[in-house]
Amino acid sequence: MLTISPAGALRELKRLYRPPQSFLHWRTPLDLLIATVLSARCTDAQVNRVTPILFDRCRTARDYGNLPRSELERIIHSCGTFRSKARYIHGLCKKLAEEYRGTVPRTLEELTALPGVGRKTACIVLYAAFGKNEGIAVDTHVFRVARRLGLSRGKTPERVERDLMALFPRKEWGRINALFISHGRAVCTAQRRKCEQCAFKQKCSSSLVLKKKDLGK
Repeated sequence: MLTISPAGALRELKRLYRPPQSFLHWRTPLDLLIATVLSARCTDAQVNRVTPILFDRCRTARDYGNLPRSELERIIHSCGTFRSKARYIHGLCKKLAEEYRGTVPRTLEELTALPGVGRKTACIVLYAAFGKNEGIAVDTHVFRVARRLGLSRGKTPERVERDLMALFPRKEWGRINALFISHGRAVCTAQRRKCEQCAFKQKCSSSLVLKKKDLGK
């Protein structure tokens, strides 16, 4: 049985935070797609430091395809796993140029067919760029907060996403990601969680105030 109602959690998080649709900086759907690929195992802040240089060099899918792999790797080096990310970027941009006239597709199936684009990346792009709620992007923050609040006992991002999709109305799916990330960064942190500052401290399944163990791991 849930100790915190999904509706109550959503209402409180909306009261506390006013996050943007995406924490990544972008101008076009292609920018957002590239930035989201770069954000895998990398902080949004670091990606936002790198992308101004990259976006200045590359404005179209063909621009990325024409950028030498070594130069692309040099620019994105600080985002980690830069060789595989450069390979994905070249591959997905080639497919965009050849099959979609350089435009970013607007369906989950088409996006996840692009090299290096998984369900989480696709959901972020569809919501932030096109206003489409096709799923809930579950990153480390969303995973941790959902489990700590008792909204999911899933042990994989896929399971947590399914649980959250069942609890929240579809129109809110895209917003859940940003709200949970905001709470995960401000209060429900990975280390030394700040339960005494949390709006859910008297009901949370992982509340230190209630001497509960951490269920977010």
